[in-house]
Amino acid sequence: METSLTAPIYLAQLRLFLAEDMPSGDITTEPIVAPDCQAQGVLLAKAPLVLAGVEVFQTVFRLLDPAARFEIVAHDGDEILPGQIPVRVQASARALLGGERTALNLVQRLSGIATLTRQFIRAVEGTGAKILDTRKTIPGFRDLDKYAVRAGGGKNHRRDLSHAVLIKDNHIRMAGGVRQALAAVEPMRGRAAWIEVEVTTLEELNAAIDSAPDVILLDNMTPPQAAEAVQLLHRRDPQHKILAEASGGITLQSVRPYAEAGVDWISVGALTHSVPAVDLSFEIEPEPSLQAHQVRTQS
Repeated sequence: METSLTAPIYLAQLRLFLAEDMPSGDITTEPIVAPDCQAQGVLLAKAPLVLAGVEVFQTVFRLLDPAARFEIVAHDGDEILPGQIPVRVQASARALLGGERTALNLVQRLSGIATLTRQFIRAVEGTGAKILDTRKTIPGFRDLDKYAVRAGGGKNHRRDLSHAVLIKDNHIRMAGGVRQALAAVEPMRGRAAWIEVEVTTLEELNAAIDSAPDVILLDNMTPPQAAEAVQLLHRRDPQHKILAEASGGITLQSVRPYAEAGVDWISVGALTHSVPAVDLSFEIEPEPSLQAHQVRTQS
């Protein structure tokens, strides 16, 4: 599921983002800054964070100034402290001022996702449980959001409805039960990355085990309920062919008990649907040569 952030779809998206912010140009910058004016900018961390989105950040400015030059001090996945500068850029001043907000919005969001993902991973260290994302992403941002989860050290759940089978409560009601739903999707084996079914009770769990899906999702169970379900699953599946996933409102405060319950996967919608942007700023200064020229002109 690794996806290049310079693929055509991302370039098209970034062009749209820039057009959204400058539909008729930048009417503040253009009267103030000459077209040939050069400047330098630094991306500055204001809080501890895990960096993500460096390539996107660069691409925004390259779309506005193909001659932009970058010094990459830190890379995606690196932990950054307040006061550190992960990226420096030299480019047209108009490009830096025009792309500042778009580039910053993106890297702040992606780094926020990576930072929260890393916190969840630290919270379950030593248990063997993997932290996964969900499809709870902003439309159009899914691949960017899921990339940021990977940058933070997490794993991606299914990318979309065509990727893997995930039978949820509404599917079960439509099919008439867990067994019926799993029987109906059996032809998807080989096409789907995996077949998964959601259960909320031990009765549903037993029915699911009978049909041998790849993953069973323990939905909205408490940690003790999840532990009981995992014990039952392991008794009935001693070779551990079926993975157990916990999901449903899991937070940093509650994730450790779920991991200690013995689940293999823990999916966390909050990684992408309500993550706060991290505190980064972008500070722009005229190039030193320009400042010297201005001093000479004034004297």
